[in-house]
Amino acid sequence: MIANNKAEMSAILLAAGESRRMGSINKLTLPIGNTPLLRRTAQMLSRCGLKELVVVVGHQQHIARETLRGLKLRVVYNENYRDGQMASVGVGLAALEKPCDGIMICLSDQVLLDVEDIGHIRHGFESCPTSIMVPVYKGARGNPVVLDYSHRENILADKKNLGCRRLIEKNPELVTALEMPNDHVLVDLDTQEAYTAVMQRLRDDGVAYETPMKTG
Repeated sequence: MIANNKAEMSAILLAAGESRRMGSINKLTLPIGNTPLLRRTAQMLSRCGLKELVVVVGHQQHIARETLRGLKLRVVYNENYRDGQMASVGVGLAALEKPCDGIMICLSDQVLLDVEDIGHIRHGFESCPTSIMVPVYKGARGNPVVLDYSHRENILADKKNLGCRRLIEKNPELVTALEMPNDHVLVDLDTQEAYTAVMQRLRDDGVAYETPMKTG
């Protein structure tokens, strides 16, 4: 339970992966309307009143850094980005400079997430009876996972770098599921087909239009 029922939240935005299922395309640069995917997600999070926003880059870091230029956030480099997502989680946790109540572990390619979704998650964590919260939709787990700040040191001390995944699997009693009003926490862009489908949803909602994706 959060003191004064108002959670101070920070976020780690993971943007270091190689996006292998996208082929030669760096998905962080995919256009969502006129805005690259990574910048759109970072801009959305920057409007959520976070205490800190740390973006972890790795593969083609120069592209990610240029994409984020001018935004109020901190970018850190994971030199071991090929070791997988949990390596980036560790780098992000280590980069946090200010204690907070909860830490959101965010994925850069969840472009349907909006400020209202993050607000719902934040409000849920304010009354969460446990120290880990996972958003769900119709029984399916999604992202971002929220960790109480007290877990930071234990995760950083895990030499096997299994991070929050291991924490969740080994301590189910610490996990609360937060039911979401929509499927935004489940949708990411791992393939070209997923990108096309999401862009169709955004067009149908009048949120964005699709700029053709180069596949060559």
